[in-house]
Amino acid sequence: MTTMYKMPIGIEDFRELRSNGYYFVDKTKLLKEIIDKRNKVTLFARPRRFGKTLTLSMVDCFFNSAYADQQADLFSGTYIASAGQSYTAQAGTKSVIFLTLKETKMTSNELFREAVAYEMRELYGRFLFLLDDPAVSDEDKDEFRRIRRQEASEMELRNSLKKLTQLLCLHEKKPVLLLIDEYDAPIQAAWEHGFYDDAIDFMRSFLSAALKTNSALDFALITGILRIGKESIFSGLNNLDVSTVAEGGYADVFGFTDAEVGKLARECGREDAVPELRRWYDGYDFQGIDMYNPWSVINYFDRGCKAAPYWVNTSGNGILARLLQNADERRWREVKGLLEGSPVVAEIDETVVYGDLLNDRDALYTVLLMTGYLKSLGPVDEENGLYRLAIPNQEIRRVFRREVLSRVGMRTGDIALYEMMQAVINGDAASFQDNLQDILKRTVSVYDTAQPESFYHGLLLGFALYYEAEYRIRSNRESGYGRFDLAMFPKKPSLPGIIMEFKSVKQERDMEKAAENAVAQIHDKAYRQEFAELGVDAVWCYGVAFCGKKVMVKRLAEQD
Repeated sequence: MTTMYKMPIGIEDFRELRSNGYYFVDKTKLLKEIIDKRNKVTLFARPRRFGKTLTLSMVDCFFNSAYADQQADLFSGTYIASAGQSYTAQAGTKSVIFLTLKETKMTSNELFREAVAYEMRELYGRFLFLLDDPAVSDEDKDEFRRIRRQEASEMELRNSLKKLTQLLCLHEKKPVLLLIDEYDAPIQAAWEHGFYDDAIDFMRSFLSAALKTNSALDFALITGILRIGKESIFSGLNNLDVSTVAEGGYADVFGFTDAEVGKLARECGREDAVPELRRWYDGYDFQGIDMYNPWSVINYFDRGCKAAPYWVNTSGNGILARLLQNADERRWREVKGLLEGSPVVAEIDETVVYGDLLNDRDALYTVLLMTGYLKSLGPVDEENGLYRLAIPNQEIRRVFRREVLSRVGMRTGDIALYEMMQAVINGDAASFQDNLQDILKRTVSVYDTAQPESFYHGLLLGFALYYEAEYRIRSNRESGYGRFDLAMFPKKPSLPGIIMEFKSVKQERDMEKAAENAVAQIHDKAYRQEFAELGVDAVWCYGVAFCGKKVMVKRLAEQD
């Protein structure tokens, strides 16, 4: 029997979740760990949509004295409620400032400063009672009003978060708890839009003022996706505790464990769905614990257990796009391998330096690991920080595939791709060539010069993977007397098999000969042998030659 639960899609307020009957996965063990550790500043770095905002909201609801009359109901039946009186006595004992920076992702430095000023205006608006406190000086009240009017000076804006902690501490006569959500959201946006140095300079003073040597601060919790290094906004903060996907504790706080997903499936009467959930949304390794993407899991159940790439639509994939921007031969070879299930080996250093990402291959793979696009399969050389990395699940494979396609201007691309692949399946080499040529004509400047064969190989592999429902896609696998470039093995007897061999040439006049050689290679090396062993009679064999933006396709005659 199926039990219906309301799935908390987009619910980031703990009170709303608990008060309105949404399905709840108990993560209140974190509260006990926070009390036990008593770290001054803790940074939680996890991929997007892994429950960071909801978790901070839970912390707010537990400690904030403003919710004292609601806490018994909000935490009834949870782990923390039965942890003992020494823990429950901490509920409702603190003044809390909760700041989110997720809406400060802007395309220019001017808009970024304006967005921060607006967020501080809204934050100060929650504490208007400070203007009535005689303990607050007239000068501080004037500054408070300037921040509310968004008329603060540059120095006042940089110091505004610290100033609020000081005023609230003065009013409450005790230090405050500071919660900062998505601290690095504006920094990543600044990197993508070309004002990174300005954003880092501002954020370093804005956050450091509140976090370093601030007697008004009890403790602080910060969430983000990355731990920014070298030019860090946390430089000089000696009491910073960092939890990432690789180390630092709190491993099972963000995301769903296998046990939690199994319980959810049982309570929804869909234990049969667990294998599919594992294929699509499992595979993340957080400090040795197997974790699922929570956003996608709850969407899966909310949509009647329909498997789909829910995570990919939650925001842009700018970091991943960098992997494909101006990709050299080695990079495309690695992307192709990842799509096929082959791991890459990279040096992992969790202190990310954005300035290195365009040139440092390993820095970029570190970011892809931390942001959830890759998972660690374990160390190859732990002493030197070398790890094997792979795509974690079916959902993220779809993300990679979409980004491969986006590099050829196919942000929707469905019609062009459909027509091209239908030509491939129908054995129509001329239409295959025409459609692929049209796609290449509409590409960005990455195609303006001749590209390595591995680039085209990765491109066609990305196209082919759109047909995984009908075909098993294989690349660079031994068959007959050699290795084919790309093969599509039909899952239905009504469909033909497909083999492609790719060649890249520097001169357009050499394309026809290269395509013919590719076709001859398929025949001479008996690449069709595996299809024959599987009982596939019809096999279309294509030789595809590339020269910059030009393409030529030849098909092996059926009688050959």
